[in-house]
Amino acid sequence: MTSTDGTQTLSAALGGTIKSSTAMAEVTRRLLDYIASGAVAQGDRLPPERQLSSLMGVGRSAVREALAALEILGIVTVRPGSGTYLSGGTSELLPQTLSWGILLHSDKTRELIEVRHGLEIQAARLAATHASDAARSRLTEHTTTMERSVDDFDRFVTADMLFHQELALAANNVLLRDLLQNVRSLIRIWVERALDDADHAKLTIAEHRAILAAIEARDPKAAADAMDRHMHSAAARLLSTLDG
Repeated sequence: MTSTDGTQTLSAALGGTIKSSTAMAEVTRRLLDYIASGAVAQGDRLPPERQLSSLMGVGRSAVREALAALEILGIVTVRPGSGTYLSGGTSELLPQTLSWGILLHSDKTRELIEVRHGLEIQAARLAATHASDAARSRLTEHTTTMERSVDDFDRFVTADMLFHQELALAANNVLLRDLLQNVRSLIRIWVERALDDADHAKLTIAEHRAILAAIEARDPKAAADAMDRHMHSAAARLLSTLDG
């Protein structure tokens, strides 16, 4: 494919200003259509954020959010300083979960929040039993990063996300880990909107510290209870951001 042909394919798949209030969802849909068209192969680098932003008429933040969601789902790999590359080996459940996310409305988001609640509690319970010393150390590092990033929203949200990913890994249950990964990716945009001030951030840190203490004590019940409190608190913040 020539450079001109590639540009034309890219413009046809992604071009046209996005006017929707849910720009991230529309950017994700167009990127998936572009990837599904076969225009890029496994290992290929996607166009840079600036080009994607210009083609779709959206801010770079919407493009960045869409690429972050695709990375969590394993569709792309973001290499700092290099670019975003198409990955392989996506889950068989991926097409269905992606369709849920793209068409997500507030009622479905509420259902996903409820599903996540139960899955996170089970992950905490199992992690208290199975977490290695290295896993507990990484959980501590992510919590410390959150504490140091109260005034750095992007860094705080990333550390929060990494804490929950590490917790799911420590649970030593692949299916549970994958289900949590999919659910979290689908509500990521709402999670980022819900953590919007220092008071929320400080409460979230305290809740993570309680979960971590229970895991370090290898106490499954205490870990589950601490996660239950965190999920109730997080759900209240998330639901307040939904329409209706």
